[in-house]
Amino acid sequence: MNNLMKDMETPASEEKRPVQIFNSVKAINANTTEMVGKGKMDFRITHNFDDIDGKGGIFGRFLGLDNVRDVRIAFHIGLSDRLDMNVARVKGAGSVNRLYELAFKYLLMRQLENDPSHPLSVALFVNAVVASQEASALPNFEHSFRSFSDRLSQTVQLIIARKFGKVSLQLNPTFVNTNYVILNDDDKMFALGGAIRFPVTRNFNFIVDYFHPFRSESSKEFFETAGVKFYDPLGISFEILTAGHVFNLNFTNATEILENRFIPRTVSSWSKGKFRWGFTISRKFSLWREKN
Repeated sequence: MNNLMKDMETPASEEKRPVQIFNSVKAINANTTEMVGKGKMDFRITHNFDDIDGKGGIFGRFLGLDNVRDVRIAFHIGLSDRLDMNVARVKGAGSVNRLYELAFKYLLMRQLENDPSHPLSVALFVNAVVASQEASALPNFEHSFRSFSDRLSQTVQLIIARKFGKVSLQLNPTFVNTNYVILNDDDKMFALGGAIRFPVTRNFNFIVDYFHPFRSESSKEFFETAGVKFYDPLGISFEILTAGHVFNLNFTNATEILENRFIPRTVSSWSKGKFRWGFTISRKFSLWREKN
């Protein structure tokens, strides 16, 4: 009875409340451990524009803003507090385009305040993407599809995050499988990613995320003979929080938005001015409420 009374008298400040590590379900290119919430929908629009440095420059292409390279329109739906479903249509920036994504994210563990036994948040993200554009009649192109299966790619990503004081940090070990690739390319690729978030003010944050794909040496050598060099995707973002919205102004050398594409297909370099503006705007809605 005494123990019960002590539990009832525990101050509210010592309750084991969930820690919000990031403000959104995505950092820039990387997924986070944040969930939409049961019965809610996060409507998200992401744009990537053209290279800031390039032919025409500020007067010809207005720092790349005249050309939209990739667009993702997505509905992130909270099926439960631990399970999200994502449905998205993505323009695509390469020869594989007109993409449809179905994804799920499951929260395995949540960091809790005042609870050393729950120091991390851990989530598992999986997706399947299908390309719907017309197949090439010529062989050995990325879109030389011969069956529906050739149009598919999949991503599996483990997300491990923790908040240290006001700074948020996470790791994103990622595996990408592409059902059809050209000769001498890698159909399976592992990448190690991560993200970090620094608060600047109450409603303004600075975010960096990065991925290092582990491409085979034979694949690198093959593409280099064709004059193609791959780079690690690196993004920086200025996150602005407003009533009901999260707005991100992004800069990244990744042209494409989906993990299935930007991990194996980033060919732009920050050092050569081949990075671009982009933005993400997010708005949450309530779809249903629990009955009392």
